[in-house]
Amino acid sequence: MLKKAMFGIVATALVAAVAVPVQFVPAEAAMTCKAAAKAKYKGEMKARHSFKKECKAAFKAHQKA
Repeated sequence: MLKKAMFGIVATALVAAVAVPVQFVPAEAAMTCKAAAKAKYKGEMKARHSFKKECKAAFKAHQKA
């Protein structure tokens, strides 16, 4: 009886785990341009500014397309 109950619980958990959709979003995709620039260029202000500017331009171009 205990074996059947445990098997039923495991089978139900397996089916539930497969049925639940899981989305994996890369960390960089969820970041803003400012946060990505900070992560990439920690102490270089000029490089950070130019990266942020390029990132925003690419984002705007992507939104228009």
